[in-house]
This record gives sequence, structure tokens and C-alpha cells, in this order.
Amino acid sequence: MAAEGFRAFEDNDMMNRPIKVQQEMSEVLKDNNISMGVFVAHKIGWREPFLTSGKTEWRNEFLDYITKSVDVAKRVNAKWMTVVPGHMDLHLRTGYQTANLVESLRRASEILEPHGLVMVLEPLNFDGHAGQFLQEIPQAYEICKAVDSPSCKILFDVYHQQITEGNLIPNIDMAWDEIAYFQVGDNPGRKEPTTGEINYKNLFRHLHKKGYKGIIGMEHGNSRDGAEGERMVIDAYREVDQFFE
Repeated sequence: MAAEGFRAFEDNDMMNRPIKVQQEMSEVLKDNNISMGVFVAHKIGWREPFLTSGKTEWRNEFLDYITKSVDVAKRVNAKWMTVVPGHMDLHLRTGYQTANLVESLRRASEILEPHGLVMVLEPLNFDGHAGQFLQEIPQAYEICKAVDSPSCKILFDVYHQQITEGNLIPNIDMAWDEIAYFQVGDNPGRKEPTTGEINYKNLFRHLHKKGYKGIIGMEHGNSRDGAEGERMVIDAYREVDQFFE
């Protein structure tokens, strides 16, 4: 990866890997001058209203995950961790769910702030992840403003947001001060840029003009299998990524 020019690496499953493996991976990243991107900080409630219900047991479980994630982040030299609030609570109005989520995130921020760590909230599209509470960038923006912490920001996954709301560049601009991380994938198909409808050349140009220097995570599949497919992915990024050093 380093030989091909990649300078960052993300691993959703890092928290579940043995400590020895985390340490070994950290050394390899350091030796190759590769930054660590996001890892998932907690168990995601794909069918449960994990952070929206206000249930004390689930909130405490989440905060325990966040506390443990601090050690993982330090071990692998990470700054960002992904948080997905979980399923909607069908028995509560949206406002109550939002308030429950904000309270949990405020408490998590109190854990992360002393360490300079940042949880990034990832809205997920309504098609592939039906029923998830957090779906839209304006919604994530409102929540981050309510939490009001440098440790609670937005993960803007371009693939998800193209499905949910589109209007990508204006939404990036509107939420800019709360965005800390980007992930990409083209749509339809969730494969590498140039395989779908998203104009990544323009989008990357826009991020460059805004001065973005952070990580862009490649959270997608390959349009073709094998070594040929890997080369196509690399070539696609070189085609659209003309604006970063």
C-alpha cells in the first residue's frame, strides 16, 4: 500500500483484534509512514435503538466501549473512531430520541476530550440500512451542534449521502465546521470512483479548495476481482485525485 502511494489506513474491526495484533499493525503503519484512520468504537445496534431509547443499560454499555476505545486509539495511534447511534426507537418521538442520543454523546465526549480523540457520527442511507436513526447530514450537524464538543464530529460518507439526499457539495459546505472525516464509494454499486454517477473529480477539487488535509477512507468494494481489480481501483483514484499532494 505504501509503495503505491497510500498514506492512511482504516480498519473497522481494529477494536476486535487481539492486542498483540493491534501492536504489530501499529508498528507496520509507523514504519511505512501511514496514518491510522477510523475504527468502529462500539457494537452497532442494527436492529436495536442502542442510543436513541435512553435505556440506561445500553448507554452504560456504549460508554464502556468508548472508554475501551481510548486504549485502542492510543495503541494504534488513531485519532478518529466511528459511531453509529443505532436503530430508531419506534415507541418514541424523534425529538426524545435526539435528546437521548445527545446526552449519550455528551458523556462520551467527556471521556474522549482529555485524550484529544474524536468520535465521528456516520449517517447511513435508508436503502441499505433501513431503520437507522441517523441518516442525513443536516441531522448529524444538528446533533453535533447540540453536543458542542471537539470530540463529536461528522463522518461524511459520500456514498451514503448521495443516496439519502444528494446535493453533495452544498451539504459539505453547510456542515463544514462539524465534518472531521470523509469516506467514499460510487453509486450505484458502492465500488471505486468512476464506476457510478458521482463526479469525484469535482468533489475532490472542492475539498482541495476548502483546504481539507484529512483522511479520505475508501469504504467500498472493487468493480473487478483479483489483482486486475486492485489496479483498476488505484488507477481510478489517480484519475480523480489530481488536487492533493
